[in-house]
Amino acid sequence: MNRICQILLRPSYASNLATTVRTVPALTATRRWYSADAAAPPAALDKDTLEKLVRTNKVVVFMKGNPQAPRCGFSNAVVQIMRMHGVPYDAHDVLENEALRQGVKDYTDWPTIPQVFINGEFVGGCDILMQMHQNGDLIEELKKVGIVSELLKAAEANDAAKK
Repeated sequence: MNRICQILLRPSYASNLATTVRTVPALTATRRWYSADAAAPPAALDKDTLEKLVRTNKVVVFMKGNPQAPRCGFSNAVVQIMRMHGVPYDAHDVLENEALRQGVKDYTDWPTIPQVFINGEFVGGCDILMQMHQNGDLIEELKKVGIVSELLKAAEANDAAKK
């Protein structure tokens, strides 16, 4: 967790983020950002059920807590990255159902939460997403599924304004 905070608070990263965030347009309340998880997942989850969950949206996150109230620092970091890029996604709180928590770990053979899926494919956890965000790979992966990053839009608008 400390390493993530250090990365986020680096002067070069913080200054780029500060200028970028100001140019991102305000998000409307009508846009769907994550699932409500209104219905509780079944007590036992098989591979087919998990396949359906990861394909409910172009981006799906299994996390501790929900996007309004992440319950761990790593889940919070993933939520912040998704917000910066303006990504609509489904979020599933693994703390609400132990079968979901263990089921997604078994499904991906990845021991930690959060877990991020793009276009039904497992991408990784917080550390992988953070790395993709920093080196620009996340923007490219989002483009592949038809999502244009708000950070990219803001950078292009900034470049156009300079010309």
